[in-house]
Amino acid sequence: MDNPVFERIRGDIGQNDVVLYMKGTPVFPQCGFSAAVVQVLTHLGVPFKGIDVLVDPSLRQGVKDFSDWPTVPQLYVKGEFVGGCDIVREMFQTGELSELLSTRGINLQPATQDA
Repeated sequence: MDNPVFERIRGDIGQNDVVLYMKGTPVFPQCGFSAAVVQVLTHLGVPFKGIDVLVDPSLRQGVKDFSDWPTVPQLYVKGEFVGGCDIVREMFQTGELSELLSTRGINLQPATQDA
């Protein structure tokens, strides 16, 4: 049985190296958890595609069913589910996220800080 929402998700994560299913957009996140993940990815200089689940209720539920993860945001790297906000923050703090992105061939371009 084909699920059109799952097909859409497979397409999104297959065509983009880094995908964040989130509430709102990267420019205007609609929840603090989504904003926190956007902030981490932006800090690391990760190019990513943000997909707003609020515009499509079937996608909002479908992404949870697809990953078997109950919350949004959800981060995918090279088609693989990484986790939600708490996992992404923890991985960022330990350096695991940078390592994962690098080993998957994601080019990081951190913002430079002027002293």
